[in-house]
Amino acid sequence: MSNIILLAVCLMAGTGLRKTGRFPNNTPAALNGFIIHISLPALTILHIHSLNIDSSLLLTAGMAWLLFGSAWLIFGAAGKIFKLDRETIGALVLVAGLGNTSFVGLPMIEAYYGKEQLGIGIIADQLGSFMVLSTVGILAATLYSSGNVTPRRMARKILMFPPFQALILAFILRPFSFPEWTVPLLEKLGSTLTPLALVSVGFQLQFGGLRQVLKPLSAGLVYKLLLGPAIIFVLYSLLLGASGTVIQVTIFEAAMAPMITAGIIAIDHELRPQLVGMLVGIGIPLSFVTLHIWHMFLTRMV
Repeated sequence: MSNIILLAVCLMAGTGLRKTGRFPNNTPAALNGFIIHISLPALTILHIHSLNIDSSLLLTAGMAWLLFGSAWLIFGAAGKIFKLDRETIGALVLVAGLGNTSFVGLPMIEAYYGKEQLGIGIIADQLGSFMVLSTVGILAATLYSSGNVTPRRMARKILMFPPFQALILAFILRPFSFPEWTVPLLEKLGSTLTPLALVSVGFQLQFGGLRQVLKPLSAGLVYKLLLGPAIIFVLYSLLLGASGTVIQVTIFEAAMAPMITAGIIAIDHELRPQLVGMLVGIGIPLSFVTLHIWHMFLTRMV
């Protein structure tokens, strides 16, 4: 419950700071820079180093990749049909295509399935959502923000992305033991991600232009909270015949609210910040309702 309260407090704090005028307009850029260069790399090194990789959880790890790929296909096609601008499509692909499988996902798993199932959530987050964001996610952000770019520039963008560099370093360091002081240091640096990210999103969250973004906002939330997890359910449960707690938790993770960090990356690439802020700001509280419905459905059907 404390994590959920923190989400609300930080989001409202960001909105309040903007209204007071005590912080400069470029505050989100500074916060996002700290997140991308410090918070995310610290979390990556910390969790990947201690992650137990089990082949039985391949479906769990693959969930985020399928979810993101489906979002890219659906919103890419919808963009052509409805003549959406490039930035709107990019924002929807990136933010609606990735779920908040860590800060929201892990507490929700603990609440609905118990602490013993948290390992499934970590796999879904670290080998799924975060690796997608660090590779094809940054690729999509670059493509939709810059237009036609060369493969060399895209590759450079991914390779120079600090969290991706931290991901590579984390795998290199897996065989080695960390000094005792390293873990608490990484934990404290990594713990700054969610409060700073939500303050940044809240700072830019404005409902004055809701009517202008209502259609893409609705489309993004419907995909992330309903259609996306339904696709995973059909693929895993109906077509592959997979069942049990692991599959339940995997689909449950697929139904999480839009990923806060993906929103930060989208805003950093100037992909419709107002739309991104609403996807995250509205999606998180709305997901508390839809997740309860998904849990009732999964316990009966999977």
